Amino acid sequence: MLLEQLKTRRSIRKYEHKEVEKEKIDIILKSALLAPSSMSRKPLQFIAVTDAELLQKLSLCREPGPRYLADAPLAIIVIADNTASDVWVEDASIAATFMQLTAHDLGLGSCWIQVRKRFRTEQETAEQYIKELMEIPEQYSVQCILSIGYPGEEKKPYEEGALKYEKLHFNKF
Repeated sequence: MLLEQLKTRRSIRKYEHKEVEKEKIDIILKSALLAPSSMSRKPLQFIAVTDAELLQKLSLCREPGPRYLADAPLAIIVIADNTASDVWVEDASIAATFMQLTAHDLGLGSCWIQVRKRFRTEQETAEQYIKELMEIPEQYSVQCILSIGYPGEEKKPYEEGALKYEKLHFNKF
């Protein structure tokens, strides 16, 4: 049941030194292509990174930095053609979430690394750094990077009793 998956999916920042199989990468990327987008414009593109040197460089994309990305066997950069849709941020977020849930279903861990509106230095955004490093064309914006791999840490599932039910409303606020 999906609700059980949602309770057990946690952000994983430590990974085993084990390669993610190509078949699993393909399934994760396919799930991104299945994600809905506004007016079905599909402005998104995805860059799967398995090269250790590139993962190391990507781990330096912002401060404070996602240094754990250097130890992940896989990263997926979520980008969108910002000229194709005015709601690319939402479309990219949905696709990234689909990929995280798919990774979890495949026994993998993941962590969302925010890129949009984050800085590498006072003068350089995380997005500028990634676009230059990955040779991403100008009309594309970077939403996030997902680190993915076999979990090297265990985290407890969310407990239903700890959910903030007071945040739920029906018919009115």
